[in-house]
Amino acid sequence: MQPAWLVRLNQEIVACERCPRLREHCTTVAREKRRAYRDQEYWGKPVPAFGDPDARVLILGLAPGAHGSNRTGRPFTGDGSGYFMYPVLHETGFASQAEALRRDDGMKLTGAWITSVGRCAPPANKPTTEELANCAPFLDREAAGLKKVRVVVVLGKIAFDGYLGHLKRRGFQFRRADYVFGHGARYEMPDGRTLLCSYHPSMQNTNTGKLTKAMFAKIFKEARKLAF
Repeated sequence: MQPAWLVRLNQEIVACERCPRLREHCTTVAREKRRAYRDQEYWGKPVPAFGDPDARVLILGLAPGAHGSNRTGRPFTGDGSGYFMYPVLHETGFASQAEALRRDDGMKLTGAWITSVGRCAPPANKPTTEELANCAPFLDREAAGLKKVRVVVVLGKIAFDGYLGHLKRRGFQFRRADYVFGHGARYEMPDGRTLLCSYHPSMQNTNTGKLTKAMFAKIFKEARKLAF
């Protein structure tokens, strides 16, 4: 059961209309659809976060995929990134099953919360700085409200920058130059949480071997060790 504040937050996210370009893109994709999914009803709205409200690990991604989360309505569900990620989460004890196809497939997370710096699918997977700023208050409320989080796993450079931005907005003082993104990088952050960095599990990274299953699993094994 989700606490009331998280229910309200996710309701606000789903109803958000702050970025006209993104809303137009998401609704157009949902209307026109990909041929493989032409018989499905697309979600087509901002995608709410998902997981365990008592999470000790916060997983922070970039934004929904046009034919993944924008179709299914749940983070990393129904696209290549999710097909790569959920088996690893299952093997490392965070996910109840290895396959994530739709938001009503019975998937449960234990000890993990999945969110993103952008809540709408952006054209070419590239949200603008202004669009990310519009979404930032959602992340701030999530990260502050999930009191048991000890480890933050960022998936990609934009998520990395997004978490540093969150800390700046909270008033923490630090030198940005002291934090450099790289797969496997680990930092003890001013908010008392540990930041672990991973390449994003995009098909561009996984199909080319830039990110392998072993590399990804190592991140989440470390996250579990640090968080529990």
